[in-house]
Amino acid sequence: MDERRTIELKLNEFFGARRPTAWVTRERPKIDRIACPWLIRRFVDTGARILYVPTEQVFEAAKREGAVAFDIPGAPFSHVGELCSFDAFIGQFDLGGDAGLSALAPIVRGADTDRHHLAPEAAGLHALSLGLCVNYADDHALLAQGLIFYDALYAWATRARGERHDWKPA
Repeated sequence: MDERRTIELKLNEFFGARRPTAWVTRERPKIDRIACPWLIRRFVDTGARILYVPTEQVFEAAKREGAVAFDIPGAPFSHVGELCSFDAFIGQFDLGGDAGLSALAPIVRGADTDRHHLAPEAAGLHALSLGLCVNYADDHALLAQGLIFYDALYAWATRARGERHDWKPA
């Protein structure tokens, strides 16, 4: 089954014919809660609505808004064992064949689970994500900036990964 068909089947399972889709998670996003909306908007539904609410309101908001909860225990897309929510999205939407996402997965997982040894870039993503969170009080403004980070990481993973920067002045 091709990737687009898998995505449509999964979206129909959660949303039926309703588009754009709606996704809800805990407020004050940092790593997974920025990476997952990036993946949703770039690979699943470009018009997806992302809602950030207080932790105790996630499932209530999901029901009220017709949204799917993510990155919270009990949600269809969340941490499982050593894997983070970003991994759950890749797996459930059958996106593991995308080389860029396969490169990003250990970076996101390492940053989100504080296991920076999983990828050299994980510590940098962790630092940038925490810095963004400090600089933006509004979660949607934070998301807008975070999407740029993930676009850049994906571009690096797909088109610039082998490039080195070792300029030395004469």
